[in-house]
Amino acid sequence: MAKIDTSVQAQIAADEQVDCIVLLEQQADLSAAATFQSKREKGSYVFTQLSSQQQHSQGPLQVYLRREGIPFEALFVVNALRLKGDKAVLRKVASRNEVARILPNPTMALSSPGKAAPLLQSRSQRIEWNLIDIGADQVWAMGYRGQGVVVGGQDTGIEWTHPSLIRQYRGNQGGTIQHDYNWYDTIHEFSPLHPEATNPCGLDLPSPCDDNVHGTHTMGTMVGEDAAGNQIGVAPDAQWIGVRNMERGYGNPFSYLEAFQWFLAPTDTRGENPKPDLAPHVINNSWYCPELEGCNKSNIGLLEMAVENLRAAGVVVVTSAGNFGSRCATITELPAVFPASFAVGATDINRRIATFSSRGPVYLADSSLMVKPDVSAPGVNVRSASLNGGYAAFSGTSMAGPHVAGTVALMISANPALAGQVDTIEAILRRTARPQFSDQDCGPLPGNQSPNAVFGYGIIDAKAAVEEALQFVVSNTSKASLGLELQVYPNPTTGWLQLRRNSTKEPLNLNLVSLQGQLLRQNRWEAGSTTFEWNLDLPAGLYFLNYQWRNKTYTKKLVVQ
Repeated sequence: MAKIDTSVQAQIAADEQVDCIVLLEQQADLSAAATFQSKREKGSYVFTQLSSQQQHSQGPLQVYLRREGIPFEALFVVNALRLKGDKAVLRKVASRNEVARILPNPTMALSSPGKAAPLLQSRSQRIEWNLIDIGADQVWAMGYRGQGVVVGGQDTGIEWTHPSLIRQYRGNQGGTIQHDYNWYDTIHEFSPLHPEATNPCGLDLPSPCDDNVHGTHTMGTMVGEDAAGNQIGVAPDAQWIGVRNMERGYGNPFSYLEAFQWFLAPTDTRGENPKPDLAPHVINNSWYCPELEGCNKSNIGLLEMAVENLRAAGVVVVTSAGNFGSRCATITELPAVFPASFAVGATDINRRIATFSSRGPVYLADSSLMVKPDVSAPGVNVRSASLNGGYAAFSGTSMAGPHVAGTVALMISANPALAGQVDTIEAILRRTARPQFSDQDCGPLPGNQSPNAVFGYGIIDAKAAVEEALQFVVSNTSKASLGLELQVYPNPTTGWLQLRRNSTKEPLNLNLVSLQGQLLRQNRWEAGSTTFEWNLDLPAGLYFLNYQWRNKTYTKKLVVQ
C-alpha cells in the first residue's frame, strides 16, 4: 500500500474503480543525447532508449494484465501505463517489483483564453499589430517565413480546413490529404466534468477537429495566413501538426502525456508505427494543470519527465505562464513551472504587461528560485483564426506563447543548423529580448532590472533573434558554437567552478552578479586558455555570471548549493 498514492487509496477504500497511472521503477538514461549534433540523431536516440526501456521493464507486467483481462494503455515517453482497477487489482499491481508508484489520473481544465471580441471577418490592417510588435514582418523581408520547419500544437484541436491553416497543414500534400503522422487524438472518452456525454467533434478523431476554438486560435498565431491577406501568423510558411489533448477544455495527466509522446515520435491516427524523424521542431502548450483540478506533487513529476525527454530529443517546449496575475509568484501551474519549459508572459499593444499575466519567480523544491517568465510576447486582443473560417481577438498568455513558438520557427528557417539545439535557441530568445521594466518588485527580483519577474528577459524580438541565429555554425568536427560558447561546470555548485570556452583569441572579463544586480565578484580570463577555474565563497542561492565578447553581453545562470 505504500506504493499507492494517498488520493488513490482514498478512492479504493470505497471499493471504487480508480483511473490511475502506474509508474515503473526503471526510467531510461538519456544523458548521451547531448552528444548528438542533429535533431534527427537526437530524436532517434531518445526514441530508441525510451521504447527499449519500456519493452524491457513493462513486458512482464503487460503479460500479467492481459492474462487477468485488465485493459491498459502503455507509454514510453515516461515508463508508465494507465489502467482502471479496484483495491484488489491495484494491490496486486503495486506488489510487483518493477512497479515504483501508482499515481492518480484526475481530470483537469485548460486555462480560459480570456474574453473574446466579436468575430472579426474584416481586418484593420494588412499585418496584425502583434506581428509588427515583435518584428516578424522584418524577418519576412529577409526571406525567412518558417519554410522547412514544423510546429506542433497540443490543445483543444484544430480546424484544419480554416482558410488560414489548410495550406500550412503538413497533412495537405499538394491537395492529397494524409492525416497519419500529422494528427492524433488523445480523447478516447467523454470528460466526467461535462454533464452531457456528447462532443461536437466526437472521440478518437481520424482527422483534425476543434471542439472549443482555443487550439485553432493558437495555431493561427503560429502559422496563419490566407489568400485574402489575413496575416495573423508569425511563421506563415512553416508546416503544422497537432494533437487534441482536451475534451471540450478538460483533459487528464494521461492525455497530456500521450500527446507529448506522440510529438516525440508521431504515429498514424491509430497510434501505431511511430516515426521519430517526423517530430516537430517546437511545440506550443497553451494549457495548464492546477492542483485544484487534480495535478499534485505525486504526479507532476511524470509531466516534467516528459518535457525533459522532449528537450533531449531536440524539441523546444513553449508554455504559457498563466492568467493569475497581477500578484508576484503566481506562475504556479505546470508545465510553466518546469525548468525545462520556456514560459511566456503576455503584453499589450503599448508593451505593458497584461494585468492577468502571471508573475514569477518560481520557487523550486530546494527553495532556490528561477526567473520566470522567461520572456513575454503580445497577448492582449490578439486577432487570429476562429471556428467556421472566422477570425476573433482573444486575450491571455495562451495567445502570447504561440508568438514564441513561431519565432523559433523563423530562427530555424533562417539557419537550419539550429534544429535540435534547444539550449542555444532559448539562450538567443532571452538574450535578444527587448528588456522591459516594472515598478513591481517580486522577492529578490527588482522590477527595474532585467531579467525581472514581470517580463522575464523582456519582449521577444524576432528580427534580433534571427540575426543572432544566423551566427550559429557547426564546424567540421560537429562542434556547435554561437560565436563564443561558454560552459560552466558543475552547475549547481558548492563553490568551485570550471569554465570552458571554444574561442581563446581574446580575454574575457567575468562578473558574478546577485539577483538584485549587485556586483559580487570579478575575474579576468586571459586569452589562450580553453579552461578556467574559479573558487567562490558565496551563500546558497541563484546568481548570474555575466561576460562580454565582441561588444555583446552574455549571461549564465549559476546555482550555489
